[in-house]
Amino acid sequence: MVEMKRCDWAENSELERNYHDHDWGRPVHDEHKLFKMLILEGQQAGLSWQTILSKMDAMTDAYENFDPEILSNYDEQKIEELLSDQRVIRNRLKIKAVIKNAKAYLKLKEEYGSLDSYIWSFVNNEPILNSWSSIEEVPARTDLSDKISKELKKKGFSFVGSTTVYAFMQSIGMVNDHLLTCDFRI
Repeated sequence: MVEMKRCDWAENSELERNYHDHDWGRPVHDEHKLFKMLILEGQQAGLSWQTILSKMDAMTDAYENFDPEILSNYDEQKIEELLSDQRVIRNRLKIKAVIKNAKAYLKLKEEYGSLDSYIWSFVNNEPILNSWSSIEEVPARTDLSDKISKELKKKGFSFVGSTTVYAFMQSIGMVNDHLLTCDFRI
C-alpha cells in the first residue's frame, strides 16, 4: 500500500489526518458549514486545533447544531449553563462570542443574502492556491485576512482576529495551503 503524503501538521493524530484529508483546504459553500467553521475557529483561539476537533461533535450538540436562529436568542441563563458544560470551551467571552456572532451572521445574511456570497467575494469566488514547500512558509495571517477581519468586526463579529480569519479561510478552502509535497493538494 502506498503511503499518502500529507502536510506535516496533519500527522499528529487520526482526527487531524481525517480533517486534513477530507475537509481542510476544500472549498465550502454550504451556509451552515461556513457559519459552523467561523464559530469553531473563534473557539480555537489560544488552543490547539486538536482540542476543537476532539470536541467538535459534542460542541455541535451543545450549541444546537450551530443554528444561528437559536444561538442568537441565548440569554445569561444559557451562558451560565454552558459555562458548566464540559462539551464546550468553557470561556465566558467565547460563549458570548457565539451568541454575538449568530446575531451578526443573521444581519449579514439580510444585507448580503448569505455568508457564502459575502465571504467568497473577497477572493472573487476563486480559491487562492499557494505554493509552499514547508510548513514554516505558511503565514499565520495575510493582508487579506487583516482586511476580512476588520470588515467582520465592523459587522459585529468577535473572535475574528486576522489569525483566526486566516485559519477560517484555510478551513473553508478560500486559501489552499496544502504543501507542494502533499497528496491532498487540490
